Amino acid sequence: MSASGKPKVAFYWCASCGGCEETVVDLAEDILGVVEKVDIVLWPVAMDFKYKAIEAMPDESIVATLLNGAIRSTEQEEMARLLRRKSQFLLAYGSCAVSGGIPGLANQFPREQILKFNYEDAPTVVNEAKARPQVQFQNNGHGLELPALRNVVRSLDQVVEVDYYVPGCPPTPKLTAAAVGALLEGKLPARGSVLAPDLALCDECPRKQTRPTDLQITEFRRPHQLLADPEVCFLAQGVVCMGPATRSGCGAQCSGGNMPCTGCFGSTSRVRDQGLKILSAVCSNVAAKEAADIGRTLEGIPDPIGTFYRYGLAKSLLRRKVDLPNP
Repeated sequence: MSASGKPKVAFYWCASCGGCEETVVDLAEDILGVVEKVDIVLWPVAMDFKYKAIEAMPDESIVATLLNGAIRSTEQEEMARLLRRKSQFLLAYGSCAVSGGIPGLANQFPREQILKFNYEDAPTVVNEAKARPQVQFQNNGHGLELPALRNVVRSLDQVVEVDYYVPGCPPTPKLTAAAVGALLEGKLPARGSVLAPDLALCDECPRKQTRPTDLQITEFRRPHQLLADPEVCFLAQGVVCMGPATRSGCGAQCSGGNMPCTGCFGSTSRVRDQGLKILSAVCSNVAAKEAADIGRTLEGIPDPIGTFYRYGLAKSLLRRKVDLPNP
C-alpha cells in the first residue's frame, strides 16, 4: 500500500506497438474510478517515473503490474525481472506479453539478418558506412550503454513467472476493467488463469449459423481479393478465419467489421497449438484429393506462418527457427 492507503499498481511496456496502452486510456470515464482507487507508481507512456525509484521499493510492494509487449532486448528482460520481484501479481497484458505477438514472427530469422536488413538493405535506408547502434560507446570520457537485442523474441512467461493472462491485440476495455476490478476486489481465479472466456470465438460470432457442417474448400482468397458477404461464415467463403482455434472475449469485433479473425486472443485451454489447430481444420476441409490440386488450393495462403501464427509463434510448438541460438 502507498502512504494514501491505496494499492500500488504499475503499467509497463516492452516490445509492443502501444495499442495496449491505448486500451487503458479507452477505459474513458472508468479510468477515473481506477485512478481514485489505486496509486499508479509506474506508467512510462503517460507519466514520468524513474526506474531507480522502483528499484528502491520493497519487494512485493506493488499489488499488480500489467506488463504488455514481448521480451526482445536486455532492458526489457531486466524490467520484467524487476517488476516480477516488486509485484504481488504480474499480469501478461495483451498478445505480445501472452504469446510473443507479432514481434514473435521475427523468430523466423537470425538476429544478424534482421539487423542487416533494417540498417543496410531496406529500400528506404541510405547507410553507406553500414553504421549500426553500438551496445557500448565512449566519447570524451562519457560512456553510453544501449540495450542489446536477444537472439529470439520471448513471451513474458518464458522469462518470469506470470500470475494471470489478459489476451487480445489489444485487450478490450471491458476485459481490462474486469481484470483490474477483480484485482482490487480480490475476486481472482486460480493463478495461471486466462482472464477471458474459455470458449472458441465462433461461439460469439454473429455468422455462426452459416458455418457449413460439410465444408469443401476449393480456393482460398485473402480478404482484399473479394467483397465478403457480411452475413456468411468466412470459411464458407474460402477466407481463412482463425475463429475455430481462437478464444472468445473480444465481442467478435473483426467479423463484425467484415474481416476474419486473425487469432489475437490465443487458443482455449483445450488447444495446445493454435496454428496447428486451424491448420488441421483447414486442410481437412480442402476438397481436392490429389497432391497437385491440393498444392494449387493452398497457394491461396502465401504466408502460412504469418496467417496461422501471427500472434503465437514464440510459444508454439515451432517456436523459432531451429538454428537460432538461445536468448
